[in-house]
Order: sequence, then structure tokens, then C-alpha cells
Amino acid sequence: MSKPIDAIDRRIISVLETDGRMSLSEIGKTVGLSGPAVSERLRRLQTDEVIEGFTLRVNTKALGYTLEAIVRIKPRSKQLHNVERMIRDEPRFTSCDRVTGEDCFIARLALVDVAELDDILLPLHERAETHTSIVKSSLLRNRMPCLSPEAKPKHRL
Repeated sequence: MSKPIDAIDRRIISVLETDGRMSLSEIGKTVGLSGPAVSERLRRLQTDEVIEGFTLRVNTKALGYTLEAIVRIKPRSKQLHNVERMIRDEPRFTSCDRVTGEDCFIARLALVDVAELDDILLPLHERAETHTSIVKSSLLRNRMPCLSPEAKPKHRL
């Protein structure tokens, strides 16, 4: 990183988290800068890899996916790379993290119905052990961490 982020950078990031489609001039009005100044800061934040990209959130239920499952996956001996490839090649896996502990992967699946689990997981069972949970609801989804990690988070009871 060439320059540490400052309070204005943090405010720009916070504004974008709330509304990623806000115009540069609107962001500028919110943070007290001109549109071109916001543009330059955004360019620097991207170059410095503070902002890695801009994404789109889609309501998977609107696409027909009525269920979501979380699958813990523990590859059998010498099957790690094969399992990894199978996860990457299955488009219904929407995310996957490599983790420490008993399992090697924790993945999320978008499902039309629960019967799809067999179609997706049976091919994995030759190479891995799986444990599946159906998501009932999500308390948090892709929340950005505190923009100042050195600041103590405020807890509410």
C-alpha cells in the first residue's frame, strides 16, 4: 500500500458500502470533496488494493433457488485437489472457504429443492466426507469489518 487510508477514504468506503451505485458527485457532497477528487481517491484505493472490486448482490430466491445449504467438506487422503476441482466445477456452490480444523472446506450451495443435494454431493462422497446444514435464515451477510481495526468496536446489549 502506497499511502495509508485516512478518515475521508473510510467515509467514501462507508458510503459505497451503503449504496455502491452512488455517483461520484453525490459521494463528494457526502464526504466534502469534488467528484474528480473522489474519483482520484477511488482510483488510488483500487490501485492499492484496498477496494478489490465492485459487486452485485442478487436475490437467489428471485432466480428460483428456494434453499441454501452449508456443507463442511473433509477430503479423503490424497483427494484434496480433486475435491477442490469438483467444488470449482459445480456452479451451485456459491462460495467456499479453506479452513482449519476437522474439515478442509466450508461451502455454500444454492438449491432449487433439497433433492438436489444428492445430485451435487454423491459424486463428492467417493473423495470426501460431507456434513450438510440447511440455512433457515441469515443474521449477517457479507458485512464489512470495522474500517479502523485499531478502534474498539462498540457492543450493544
